[in-house]
Amino acid sequence: MTKGKVKGIISNLVMVEADGPVLQNEICYIDLNGARLMAEVLKVTGKGTVSVQVFESTRGLKVGNDVEFTGHMLEVTLGPGMLSRNYDGLQNDLDKFSSLFLIRGEYNFPLDEEKKWNFVPLAQKGDKVVSASWLGKVDENHQPHKIMVPFTFEGEYTVKSIVSEGEHTVMDTIAVLTDANGKDHNITMVQKWPVKKPIIAHVEKPRPFKLLETGYRTIDTANPIAEGGTAFIPGPFGTGKTVLQHGISKQAEADIVVMAACGERANEVVELFAEFPTILDPHTGRSLMERTIIIANTSSMPVASREASVYTAMTIAEYYRAMGLRVLLMADSTSRWAQALREMSNRMEELPGQDAFPMDLSATIGNFYSRAGYVYLKNGETGSITFIGTVSPAGGNLKEPVTEGTKKVARCFFALEQARADSKRYPAINPIDSYSKYIEYPEFEEYISELISPDWTAKVNEMKTMLRRGKEVQEQINILGDDGVPVEYHITFWKAEVIDFVVYQQDAYDKIDSACPMERQRYIVDLVMDICHTEFEFTGFVQVMEYFKRLINVCVQMNYTEFKSEKFNNYRRELDEILAEKKKTS
Repeated sequence: MTKGKVKGIISNLVMVEADGPVLQNEICYIDLNGARLMAEVLKVTGKGTVSVQVFESTRGLKVGNDVEFTGHMLEVTLGPGMLSRNYDGLQNDLDKFSSLFLIRGEYNFPLDEEKKWNFVPLAQKGDKVVSASWLGKVDENHQPHKIMVPFTFEGEYTVKSIVSEGEHTVMDTIAVLTDANGKDHNITMVQKWPVKKPIIAHVEKPRPFKLLETGYRTIDTANPIAEGGTAFIPGPFGTGKTVLQHGISKQAEADIVVMAACGERANEVVELFAEFPTILDPHTGRSLMERTIIIANTSSMPVASREASVYTAMTIAEYYRAMGLRVLLMADSTSRWAQALREMSNRMEELPGQDAFPMDLSATIGNFYSRAGYVYLKNGETGSITFIGTVSPAGGNLKEPVTEGTKKVARCFFALEQARADSKRYPAINPIDSYSKYIEYPEFEEYISELISPDWTAKVNEMKTMLRRGKEVQEQINILGDDGVPVEYHITFWKAEVIDFVVYQQDAYDKIDSACPMERQRYIVDLVMDICHTEFEFTGFVQVMEYFKRLINVCVQMNYTEFKSEKFNNYRRELDEILAEKKKTS
């Protein structure tokens, strides 16, 4: 085993003189008065000179401290018992720590080694299996957790023996596999995998084509994200990123939710810990935390672990995808991850790119986002990882490198706007600048046509065009004044306001309006577009304003009312009466 000595320290960047071979991204431990500080190899330069980033505070570290290399990369431990857990960026179970504060050099095993799981075999003696084949399953918080052939196995294996149904711990041998050379391998419920390397447990990865329903009209209707797709949410502080993320996590059609809190403020992450166990899952009626894993690396925790945290979260998501489950991965915020990359790049004196970020920032972001996706597994089942990351650009500047780099790879762009947040138009997603590229995919359009209606995409595009036209008219009104433009301009503007208030705005704290099923979204869009296609007669702009305010109020009340209930139908009749008042007769 390779060993070494510390020869230089720059904050959490440490130079080591190694006495043997060292691998890129290899993990090593630095001895500090008996505490072992975990570090990762970033760069190998010259004979035995190694630069490592330490995942802990380096206070007290000095030249000459002993270093021990492990021979493997940063790994996560995969197995039953991860759901409902709160991990740090290195997959330490935060609930197992002995102190209220993190202690340097203290690490723990992320799973419960003593708990017994009811194992149900899916394979039989004599079966031929490969990596990621399902050997059996256990029930993990009402989710079918598959026990798989380790991802590190290559070639075909034969099941020599497998235990019958019964209770076992994660460390018990549940199967023995024989390889092509006749060597036996004992299989437990636990396996390890390096976080920087994607898990390839599938045979095909097509373009995403299924709609992922989130319950938000501004997403599902206007800017849909596909199951297995990618999206990002940029926006300045106070525009509602966290509320939007929590709402999507609660309502989206996903089996597993992985929340990666990467460099966010500690108080926001504490709220995450406190709120999720109290939120009822609308799909199961139980606690949302039952199907959630939280990876927390707050702004007050080691900076270097921010990078590890997002990779840890993605690897765990890939593990559950290999079971044929739909995984929703939320990262808040990838800007903090990029800042950690910048910090290490600067300390290593690498050539800086724009705003001092690494030159390869766009490639790093692209490689990470590419690990999401909809896949066909080796056994014919399907699984998916839908990745939604948030970006916190300084001062709301959407032209900064992290936003621009993410924009190149994410298929959906949900731009949170300060002006909309200030005017209480939530979700504050800009309806003009935001977009989804999935609507350009023929396979997605075909799926949507069958799911909703053949003219759905055309109707949504028309709605967006009317909204854009309304914004143009608003600018003309602001310049020329209310009485400086024809009444028809005011009608165009207010029709756009109907679209904005009724379709794009939604109350995340209302029991009914917080989640809007696709059937209801279709009804609302049809209703709004019928209003927009109606020709009205008015004598002045004041009359237009008063009339449309009444009309919008009734539509909004319908959004707060149970769909197709008696009260809902009463509002619809009231709306029809209002429309009849000013409807132009031929």
